[in-house]
Amino acid sequence: MWLTGVGLAVFGAVLGMLFQFRPQVISVSALFLQLLAYMLGRVFEAVIPGPGSRWNNGNRFWRFMNPGPFNIKEHVAAQILANTAAAAAQACFVFASDDLFYGITINPGDAIFTLLASQLIGYGFAGMFRAFLVYPTVMLYPSDLIYVNLFDVLHRSKGQMLQGKRFRFFWIMTFLIFVYEWFPEYIAPLLGSFNIVCLCARNSDWVSYIFGGAEANEGMGMMGFGLDWANITSAPFYQPLSTQISTYVGWAINYVLLPAIFAANVWHSQNFPFISQVENGTIYDQTLILNADQSLNKTAYAIVGQPWQSGSTVIYNLGLNLSIGATFVHIGLWHGRELWSAFLDYLQGKPVADLHYKKMHIYKEVPMWWYGALTLGAFITAMVCAYTEHSGLPWWALIIALLFAAMVLPFYGAMWAVAAWTPGITNLFQIFASALIPGSSQANMYFELYSSQSLVQAASMLGDLKLGQYTKLPPRVTFVVQIAGTVVGALLNYVIMQTVVKNERTILLSDEGTRVWSGQQIQSYNANAVLWGALGKEVYGPHGPYFIVPLGIVIGLALPVIPYVLYKKYHWSWLTQVNMAVLSACIGDLAGGTNGYINTWMVIGLTSHFYIRKYRAGWFRKYNYLFGAAVDGGAQIFVFIFSFALAGAGGVTVAFPTWALNPIGNADYCKVTEQEG
Repeated sequence: MWLTGVGLAVFGAVLGMLFQFRPQVISVSALFLQLLAYMLGRVFEAVIPGPGSRWNNGNRFWRFMNPGPFNIKEHVAAQILANTAAAAAQACFVFASDDLFYGITINPGDAIFTLLASQLIGYGFAGMFRAFLVYPTVMLYPSDLIYVNLFDVLHRSKGQMLQGKRFRFFWIMTFLIFVYEWFPEYIAPLLGSFNIVCLCARNSDWVSYIFGGAEANEGMGMMGFGLDWANITSAPFYQPLSTQISTYVGWAINYVLLPAIFAANVWHSQNFPFISQVENGTIYDQTLILNADQSLNKTAYAIVGQPWQSGSTVIYNLGLNLSIGATFVHIGLWHGRELWSAFLDYLQGKPVADLHYKKMHIYKEVPMWWYGALTLGAFITAMVCAYTEHSGLPWWALIIALLFAAMVLPFYGAMWAVAAWTPGITNLFQIFASALIPGSSQANMYFELYSSQSLVQAASMLGDLKLGQYTKLPPRVTFVVQIAGTVVGALLNYVIMQTVVKNERTILLSDEGTRVWSGQQIQSYNANAVLWGALGKEVYGPHGPYFIVPLGIVIGLALPVIPYVLYKKYHWSWLTQVNMAVLSACIGDLAGGTNGYINTWMVIGLTSHFYIRKYRAGWFRKYNYLFGAAVDGGAQIFVFIFSFALAGAGGVTVAFPTWALNPIGNADYCKVTEQEG
């Protein structure tokens, strides 16, 4: 377990951080890590002397290294360890922003301890809320069911012949996709986004805005089809159909709303590229309006003027805020009674009726003081680092950030538990921080880091605790491997972030990026910190140009009420599948990255969950999730090798020669607009 888990943790941590600097940000596939862990575990079982061998007989070292066959509990533990490390640590965005935009280099020691503290606090929160966010049956965690199903196939299936066919299917597809990915990503990028409208009208700005989607921030990709599996990922293979349809409706709104905002020149949108993360139509020099401590210099601001955002960015942030408000009310209306009942049962000491939980009683539970000690240690570390890093975050603000995160966790965690989806919550904390600590972009970043990252990590641990409950993994093992994965991930995330920022600085600072590298994540993160932190009142206040953005949280509170009231009145069953939080989050979702693949994404999702699941149920059960895992596996192995060998992560960039499927300019032959150029 340790050899497998740590080895995959290293692989996942490196890959997870590399993905944050791509034009289309994706996550390391947990399904792929799960299958890879099984393969490695079986290899170690075969090559390390085990029970019955002359090396293992009476030898404590070999007995520890290989006590017996690689079993399901070792497998679950190894995957949790690897998956924890593969999640990119948000603190790296703070350090990258400081380096790229402020010329600040954080001491490596401070950086590592900040990484650890910001993540471990969330684990403490998870322990405190596990009684009613993990133990009850209603807290289903649908994404965990996929992994549980695969664990059963790998370890408990009696059909060895069928099991062999599944393995062959997985590895054949993984190999084929790995080989194929060299074409859309390197040799023939046109395959990643083919659009007949672009081929027919190559000299139109509007065609590029609406139909283009091969390059970062080029267009919305309408009617485009691309088969770049690194962008498509396994998501359409496992997301519930109801969630996918809410996503499609949100995407469809983009096609109408974004062009309308741009054409009407709302918020001076035409001063910008159609899709952009820049401010003022040019690079807004934030250093001119900030003091040495990154607080707002009001005199300089009056001279330099107000920064403006592209219309697409405003709509994107508005959609996120609508989904935040909708999340609270959706959970309250549809699942509030269940949550409240579970909480009351916990306070009254009533036994949990869940069968899986009852079977866990044979193991020692993690004492509450473990979680308390972890939270206290991480809090003290965070407090020290906040001052040694000159973050501008006062001690009292750090305490409020953590308390606020703990208050939001029941709603955020419940949405993950019942819908396998979570909202982009960062705006909520940035708004709160701008009210508490106005005028400081640096303090805003750190406030958002400790609140948002704590929430994300808590939800992650809650999901892993539920996975352990389903698979009967001892709770103390889950606790230990998550801590181990966090430490491994933090160290490697920091190293990879530093490497990419050093080698690809020019590209990360550019608006467009390339087909391989993009700084959109860091640019947006920094822009939001400046806009909310230093300029919150001026830009987002009642008299600012973007007051509609924070108001979106209030508007979002009303959105889930509509389907709920209609359901209560007419009892239309399909209304129970409407998730306004998911739909809202996708409004403006096409305002960045590469979008030429989304129609392929929709076709795959509908084919998988509508046609195959309904009419080819046997194939769906046996191969659907394996196919998704193979997609992620082949594509992500390719990205790992390609990034270091040819794409610049290793310090060397080798471009493929220009030809018909790798043209100069946009790969889909859409016009390179003046604003793009």
